[in-house]
Amino acid sequence: MTDLQKDGKKPQLLEDATGSTHIIEIKNMNKSYENLQVLSNITFYIRNNEFLTLLGPSGCGKTTTLRILAGFETADNGIVNFDGHDLLRVPAHKRQLNTVFQRYALFPHLNVFDNVAFSLRLKKVSKAEIRTRVEEALETVGLSGYGNRWVDQISGGQMQRVAIARAIINRPRVLLLDEPLGALDLKMRKEMQIELKEMQRELGITFVYVTHDQEEALTMSDTIIVMKDGVIQQIGTPTDIYNEPKNAYVADFIGESNIIPGTMTADYEVLFAGKTFTCVDTLFPEAGAEALPVDVVIRPEDIYVKDEGSAHINGTVYSIVFKGVHYEMVVDGDDGFTWMIHDVDPVKVGQRIGMTFDPDDIHIMRKSDFSPDHTKKSSVQDALLQDALL
Repeated sequence: MTDLQKDGKKPQLLEDATGSTHIIEIKNMNKSYENLQVLSNITFYIRNNEFLTLLGPSGCGKTTTLRILAGFETADNGIVNFDGHDLLRVPAHKRQLNTVFQRYALFPHLNVFDNVAFSLRLKKVSKAEIRTRVEEALETVGLSGYGNRWVDQISGGQMQRVAIARAIINRPRVLLLDEPLGALDLKMRKEMQIELKEMQRELGITFVYVTHDQEEALTMSDTIIVMKDGVIQQIGTPTDIYNEPKNAYVADFIGESNIIPGTMTADYEVLFAGKTFTCVDTLFPEAGAEALPVDVVIRPEDIYVKDEGSAHINGTVYSIVFKGVHYEMVVDGDDGFTWMIHDVDPVKVGQRIGMTFDPDDIHIMRKSDFSPDHTKKSSVQDALLQDALL
């Protein structure tokens, strides 16, 4: 029995430096399956009424983290506090968290109303209250009037809404969503992204969302946690994650990136591609008075296409692809690197161009285990080769 159950008092939520309250705090959590370590010293907190996304490729540990919160898995060790109390000691069915899965697990022999009402009937809630709460839940997810329809009479997007209604009818403090839009087509996914964010604001509850889709995470989240191989790589707002990646892995995983080796020679000065550029970053503390090898990140949309000239990085256009809102150009630079550019104005394959960018378009990162090996083909060249083979 938890302290909350013993004294009947609601604990005070912890606050961070911004004054926001933390509903969940996870500290040094580990999980392994036999000899495979799937979570390694996971530590983060979730603010009350926040939309937090766990983002990463398959096998990074994001779903395992969610399942531990839900009570479907146990951690090897570590602390998980919910409202200041030990969540790991609370049985799954007594936690104030509900889960929405990618496969909606709706009952095909029940209509929409009965699917949503299922858990209330198990709790022997009165018929009058069931009707009121089901109608409120269906209205919240935009399905008023759909109660009598059978599951096979509604679309995939509507099934997703039914699954959410079934989860929120229990009035959870936290809603856990495990890639809930994965079964939808692209157009429906984009529509549901906006609807889910609006729904979270309307409900005023915390959403913890799992996805491998970078655009989905950037669109909906207040906070993103980027994971790889059971380790958290970066925690931040969507803007921070995109504009200020902590290492080459995050920079490459969140959108397209040109990652070039460079050297910080002084505050606000970096040498790469054979030239010295002004930037907005200062030397890292460990550099002291020495020049420091770094990774330089420049997003494709931040590169300006100019005429060839001595003041620019010059190169030859290798390929150009129309992407709808922009052209994606790959340039073989005279500096020996392959550059990617996104621009609304096309150039011709084989054309000589110059490339330039503003100081605040240059982002400096420490070298890491994820720094690209430029003795091999670049990631852009590898991608082009893969496309050619398919």
